[in-house]
Amino acid sequence: MNPLKRLFKQTFIYGLATVLPRVLSFLLLPLYTAILESAAEYGQYTNIYAWIAIFNVFLAYGMETAFFRFFHKGEDKRKIISTSLISLLGSSLLFLVFALSIKDTLANITNINVDYLKYTTYILVLDALVIIPFALLRAQEKPMKYAVLKSANVVINFSLNIFFLFLLPKMAQENSEGFYSGIYKENWEIHYVLISNIIASGITLLLLLPTYFKVTYNFDFGIWKQMLKYAGPIMVAGVAFTINEVFDKILLTEMLPGEEGEIASGIYGACYKLALFMTLFGTAFRMGVEPFFFSHSKTEKPQKTYAQITNYFVILGSIILLGVVVFVEVLGKLFLKKEIYWEGLDVVPIILLGSFCLGIYHNLSVWYKVTDQTKYGAYISSIGALITLVINIGLIPKIGYTASALATLAAYGSMMLLSYYFGRKYYPVPYNMRKIIFYMSTSVLFSALSFYVFHRNLIAGSILLFLFLGLVYKMEGDKLKAIFLRREN
Repeated sequence: MNPLKRLFKQTFIYGLATVLPRVLSFLLLPLYTAILESAAEYGQYTNIYAWIAIFNVFLAYGMETAFFRFFHKGEDKRKIISTSLISLLGSSLLFLVFALSIKDTLANITNINVDYLKYTTYILVLDALVIIPFALLRAQEKPMKYAVLKSANVVINFSLNIFFLFLLPKMAQENSEGFYSGIYKENWEIHYVLISNIIASGITLLLLLPTYFKVTYNFDFGIWKQMLKYAGPIMVAGVAFTINEVFDKILLTEMLPGEEGEIASGIYGACYKLALFMTLFGTAFRMGVEPFFFSHSKTEKPQKTYAQITNYFVILGSIILLGVVVFVEVLGKLFLKKEIYWEGLDVVPIILLGSFCLGIYHNLSVWYKVTDQTKYGAYISSIGALITLVINIGLIPKIGYTASALATLAAYGSMMLLSYYFGRKYYPVPYNMRKIIFYMSTSVLFSALSFYVFHRNLIAGSILLFLFLGLVYKMEGDKLKAIFLRREN
């Protein structure tokens, strides 16, 4: 099969499975913004999941990417699997004991209610224990099994959220002295969100337990040290990246006075969700392309294929950027159920463009991954994190969450440019920069016209979108048909 065709096929399958959790959070957005009492309470929810994202990186400590690298290097794969499983199992259990023993201290540091913190700890540990089993499915190119298991998690989580937040209150009200009234508790909305997550993550781990039982455990200390050496910079890069992605919500809560911080975090967090269309695309593409990068690194002239992949990413990303900007007001009124959230729609185009730059950065990052120079990923992400912190800390007191949106764009844009610069030096890839700049700049121009000049007018924006789609079809139609419609011999 054409390698690009196989890549897009696997990206589609992995994408469905990987982005479903984010789609879930997006589909639950109307429910949360309607049921949670205020934007401030939604801000508490945003703060909890921002900290979950940060701790997830520490609990994974780069082992997923290290697992891919060593699995494809031709080493004893059984030792790689067993060493990785033992490493994450041990570290996860240590974290569980440690976090629960100092839960009050952690609650004060994170500004999370101590009851919520206990639930958060269980979620983090359960999610850490499925990292290697899921990575193994990807490494063995079993996208369908991966997708089914990920989808099961999503369906369970989504169903439990609907039950606890929507159906259970009605059942308790209808039968004030029955079973449902006994398990329903007022003002427990965030508890129920976290409980739903715990149950879904627990069932997912149960479904993946055969991976743990089929392995002949043999911990190779030498391999483990090599993996940690490779994974260390990945973890630093992951922490820095997560600061770029979620720390702005935490800073909004901390830096603005009183409830104003939680309200700002709630509005910004809700509107940030509307940019998820770009994030979902970038995440799906990365899930498919990362194993592809490693498995094709030894083929003849892999750089040419990497360049083609990035070209198509930019084309599709440009379409998504313009499409979401054109329909942003429709999406806002559809998914954000209280008017207080609508005032944050002005930052959505900025966040979208930042997410687009991040997706390009992930494609450009192939050079330091396949050459084992992951330290550069740590350097670049750390620079991005520094930009995020400086802009947020400097401007949040003056312009609120607009500072967070600008910081997102500045950080991811800088990371994209730095990766391109160093990549040309250490692992030249023949990117078609003229085409990349053309598509990206045209999409940004049309988006600016739609949003700022035509003031979100749906007709004018739709015309610009169709013009752009026509332009893409004229320039790329034959190539796309060759990839997707050509029959294999």
